[in-house]
Amino acid sequence: MVEKLEKLLSLLEVQRIDKYLFVGKSPKFPPRVFGGQVLAQSLNAASRTVDSTRSAHSMHGYFLRPGNPTKQIVYEVDPIRDGGSFTTRRVIAKQDGVPIFSTSISFQTEESGLSHQFGMPDVPPPEELSTDFEFWTEMAERYPDRFSAPMMQTIERRPVKRRDYLNPQPQEPEQSMWFRVLDPAATIGDDPVRHQTLLAFISDFALLGAALLPHPYTGMSPELQVASLDHALWLHRPVRVDEYLLYAMDSPSSSGGRGLSRGGFYNRQGVLVASVAQESLLRVKKKVSDS
Repeated sequence: MVEKLEKLLSLLEVQRIDKYLFVGKSPKFPPRVFGGQVLAQSLNAASRTVDSTRSAHSMHGYFLRPGNPTKQIVYEVDPIRDGGSFTTRRVIAKQDGVPIFSTSISFQTEESGLSHQFGMPDVPPPEELSTDFEFWTEMAERYPDRFSAPMMQTIERRPVKRRDYLNPQPQEPEQSMWFRVLDPAATIGDDPVRHQTLLAFISDFALLGAALLPHPYTGMSPELQVASLDHALWLHRPVRVDEYLLYAMDSPSSSGGRGLSRGGFYNRQGVLVASVAQESLLRVKKKVSDS
């Protein structure tokens, strides 16, 4: 498990080749670069150009083109502002000299102020729920022609309620899951940049699916073309991803081939540590005429 986590961190923590220039790698699977990977690598690159006394508090990005996992990703960081208490960075991720993702990230020195939050949803504790690893291993055994077995369980995910992936039925656009990064040897440590990098990676999991809940489709439905269009992440309070966090998601609207999803991350004490929003492409493919 430690080796798997170290491998994930080696992917998300980009290589610095100049003061504001970084290079990232991708795993061979999936066939298209996962959006959460580009989010995490961009945040990691920007964070390493900012004074350690300032932490990221917001990130707003656009997915411009699909990423090719067989090619390196170059991250160009633009130091557009270093203010008295806020720092702003713009990051462009490129392959073959063409942008595939762009984002602006803001950092702030720690300070006190007004404080309030929405309460955490009332859900069962993670110990009462099965893991995604267990679920998809069983599904792959029962339906090998439709589902693939999970490759590793670096991130433990425990959905509160599972969708019927064989026959999805419309339901209320709300879903929650507990997750944590499995770190038995404390590989992550206390470095806040590492915890934020991993949270950015995780924030793209399941979020698009929330916008599909009111419809008879899942992200694996062959009738759909789906992709993340943009992504916003707000980091409200210190976060630890090696401890259970509840990811509560909903979708207030879908129209015009797009769906809006929102999410909140709560720790086990009920503290809202981060929020996220994403618009995604939800396009029903046109049927080819038999004539």
